[in-house]
Amino acid sequence: MYFAEGVEELFRSSSAAGFGAACGSSSEASVPKMQKGEGSEAQVTWEDQQNINKFGRLNNRFHELEDEIKVAKETNENLEDASNELILSDEDIVRFQIGEVFAHVPREEVENRLEKMKEDASKELERLEEEKESILAQMAELKKILYGKFKDSINLEED
Repeated sequence: MYFAEGVEELFRSSSAAGFGAACGSSSEASVPKMQKGEGSEAQVTWEDQQNINKFGRLNNRFHELEDEIKVAKETNENLEDASNELILSDEDIVRFQIGEVFAHVPREEVENRLEKMKEDASKELERLEEEKESILAQMAELKKILYGKFKDSINLEED
């Protein structure tokens, strides 16, 4: 997991007004404290928790994008293979799958459809890659903020 499970559980199980009580600190303000590596404490503010939550959402989307990119690359490869097979074929009428059905379609129309499908798949792959880069940049910025405050008390790295 990317972020400190204890902090996540603390905020999930308590309301904004009851943070102090959730930490077992009745005399303190309603802001929990987080242990640092050398035994000192850092207060976890509402903004900090929002940053941790945002990082978690970005991390989840990042992993979804990796899967989507893998599928998009496979689709591009399959379309390229189909295009190459069509080049090797000498038939004027080609069986072309539309949904779950194969239809007999003129070769020229199949070539046009394959080119359009390859363009669309390439654009989709490019869009996914751009979104991935944007998410990585946002995650790096949040890491800088969170590690700056919590040092080694928070773990934002993959296990």
